[in-house]
Amino acid sequence: MIDIYNEIPSKLIKNMVVFIIIPLTVVAIAGIVAYLLYRFVINDYVCNKSVNDTLREFKIKKTQYQIIKEYNEIKGEKMSEKEIIHLQKHYRQHEPEQFLAMYDTIRDKSDTSNLK
Repeated sequence: MIDIYNEIPSKLIKNMVVFIIIPLTVVAIAGIVAYLLYRFVINDYVCNKSVNDTLREFKIKKTQYQIIKEYNEIKGEKMSEKEIIHLQKHYRQHEPEQFLAMYDTIRDKSDTSNLK
């Protein structure tokens, strides 16, 4: 009689693992992978495409990298390639309108230097 009572909890635990914990773990892992894929790959791709489309719409032939580099040269700041790439990603994902503002500054500075 005692053996039956010991077997019931062990069977319940085995069933609980098979039917509840394993599927929850698989779903949780799939959710985390999907979130990381979106956060680090898909979101950056969509932001990059959006900024490039905006630059094309305004007939701007410079790349995001060139705009940031020239803007900082005009400001008198020397930046490494790594810093420019980091800023490019930040602006692309969080402040895409900054590319147009920087381009306007570059264009205004080149127009005033051509007049002199």
